[in-house]
Amino acid sequence: MRHLLATVAGKAVKAVARLRGGGSALPGLVAEKIDPQFLPRTLGKLPRGVVVISGTNGKTTTTKMVVELLQGQGLKVFTNRTGSNFTRGVVASVLGDSDARGRLDADIAVLELDEAHAVHFVKLVRPRYSLLLNVMRDQLDRFGEIETTAGFLRQIAAATTDAVVLNREDPRILALANAVTAPRIDYFGLAPQLRHMFPHDDEMRNAVAAGVPGAEAAGTGGGQPEGPRAEVVLSACEGSAATFQVDGRGIEVELKLTGVYNVFNAAAALVLARTVLGPAVDEPALLASLENVTPAFGRGESLTVNGQPLDLVLVKNPAGFRLALKSFPAAGSRTMIAINDNYADGRDMSWLWDVDFDSLRETGVAEVSGVRAQDMGLRLFYEDVPVGGVDTDLNASLHRFIADGPDTPKRIYCTYTAMLALRRELGKLTEVEVVS
Repeated sequence: MRHLLATVAGKAVKAVARLRGGGSALPGLVAEKIDPQFLPRTLGKLPRGVVVISGTNGKTTTTKMVVELLQGQGLKVFTNRTGSNFTRGVVASVLGDSDARGRLDADIAVLELDEAHAVHFVKLVRPRYSLLLNVMRDQLDRFGEIETTAGFLRQIAAATTDAVVLNREDPRILALANAVTAPRIDYFGLAPQLRHMFPHDDEMRNAVAAGVPGAEAAGTGGGQPEGPRAEVVLSACEGSAATFQVDGRGIEVELKLTGVYNVFNAAAALVLARTVLGPAVDEPALLASLENVTPAFGRGESLTVNGQPLDLVLVKNPAGFRLALKSFPAAGSRTMIAINDNYADGRDMSWLWDVDFDSLRETGVAEVSGVRAQDMGLRLFYEDVPVGGVDTDLNASLHRFIADGPDTPKRIYCTYTAMLALRRELGKLTEVEVVS
């Protein structure tokens, strides 16, 4: 009865919140207050259990890939598609997808979870499978230091019952193998010649100067030991073309996803899907599904404005911003950077000084905007990057950015809340996917 009451009340609040244009987590709060066991009662009935995906970078896109890979194998998958990756956001997603009695028509749940909130989630619902992607300096105003983030992921690994998938190339993730109690650990990895393209946190600029333990030995990644055997290894990538080594075979795929980081995330998604599916996996169908995955909203999402492409690229820490700049050539496009420091972005923006912006020197940045526009403009000044305009008004900057280059492709690097605001404004100009 308590579960039914929580479902009815939560759905009612969700309907009102939608009419008012927001409040994605509020229905979850209401449902949890009425029935603290709402999630275990709902997700505990799924025949193939729960998958948790967490880590600093790549959660949203990797979750989208895994969902589509499993759906391509005939499974009915529930996921928190809004990207609300706190526990109450998951509850709100359940309310949106369940029937009037709070039952989900799904075989399995694949959930993206914030590192800290995942700890609370796994105390309520133990996942059968988990995928832990990486640990980078991000939102240190929340977490204090990077080892705190690693500690959160360790608790996820320890709570997982069937299998844990780990990133072989991230030493902090690799160390989590010691915490795994599940009978199986699988890995995804890189060929040695690609490791310099995907530095882990200790390999970021100034790591050696700052005295980070092991940074000297890590270098550019080329001298790292091979580590445990990986189920899937990314062995080559150029643009959206990639080659994966799977069971000793080279498999070539052409992805619709943009950005080298998403190519590596594809290796992670492949391992997790193969782990969940087991011997029953239809590999040709799996690869076909992978090739058809499109970017998650705001993560390399490409819109069309006035007949020209406009790419939205989410950036939220040094590693992600570095890889984004490496993935998208500046030549031939107008560039805008929008930096907010709201809670969901992280309040500490000092990490901008750990990003190399030299790739933008030749073309410059047409507009810098967001709450921290002045900070970003100063950072570019010290990198000798020309800047056209600095304005904290996002909407004004966006419209100027579009109007001043009507016939040129455009790209906007933006933090999370800036991306949400820009998408809302772009929705007045072009077709933008609505995520409810």
